[in-house]
Amino acid sequence: MRTPNVRLALFYFLFLHSPYIQARVIAHNSLISSLNGTLPTMVSTRHHPGDFPSPEKAAKELAKSTPAPTTTGASRKWVHTPSVALTIWLFVSVPLVAWDAGYVLLRPHSMPGGRLHSPVWTPYALYGTVDYIYGWPAYNAQNGFTAAQTVMNLVETAGYVYYLWIVYCYGATVTSSRDTYKPKKGLVWLLTADKVVAGRTGAIALLVAYTASTMTLSKTLLYWLNEFFSGFSNIGHNDLSSLIFLWIIPNGLWILFPTYHMYDLGVEILNALEQATPRGKPGRPKSS
Repeated sequence: MRTPNVRLALFYFLFLHSPYIQARVIAHNSLISSLNGTLPTMVSTRHHPGDFPSPEKAAKELAKSTPAPTTTGASRKWVHTPSVALTIWLFVSVPLVAWDAGYVLLRPHSMPGGRLHSPVWTPYALYGTVDYIYGWPAYNAQNGFTAAQTVMNLVETAGYVYYLWIVYCYGATVTSSRDTYKPKKGLVWLLTADKVVAGRTGAIALLVAYTASTMTLSKTLLYWLNEFFSGFSNIGHNDLSSLIFLWIIPNGLWILFPTYHMYDLGVEILNALEQATPRGKPGRPKSS
């Protein structure tokens, strides 16, 4: 009968000579060898912080490696380019709308027989017979549409006047080399010169002009639709020639030009949005 020591020695002999155990030992030795090659480097790194560059030196190296910003794309300062066609149209339409508003809001004194009618509003003696909205029938019926649309006209006009003021005060002339300079301003410059309004001021002017043009078109279409759905109660009594030359053409201008300007200004807004860089979400930055 074997003693316990003999049995233990036999167990160790069989255990150490097992193929599975030998393979595990070889793998373990390989792992130790690989760690021995890197461990001194890791230890030396931990014990020598002077090998790392100082924060000032690291910042300088980062600044050298960071590319300088370019002047292309969204980094350029955005500019609004006022349209000569829009400027000329506003110089024609704004005084006419103010004249029209004066007639409507001063009725009946501005109407035929009133003390303010002549000479400022004499043409309305004829137009009041073409479009009853401006004549005695609508006034005697206390039709409020005439005055209501006139008040909206004044809101639009205020927007147009603001736009012209911005262009005149903040506009800069563009040269052939695409540079800008502050010119000697005047009426001719405002109506004909190639100019730009830069930055947020130009963006606000663009939005105001687009909004006012949208209001003008919408209100004029409402004016026409009101006639259509009322059975042409205010203009149906005219012959075709009078209707075309005294109503359709004059009122059609306030559809044609605002539509064109809405398209022109809308394209400029769309181009600016396509080139804009995304803005980060508002809020406090997360702490690291």
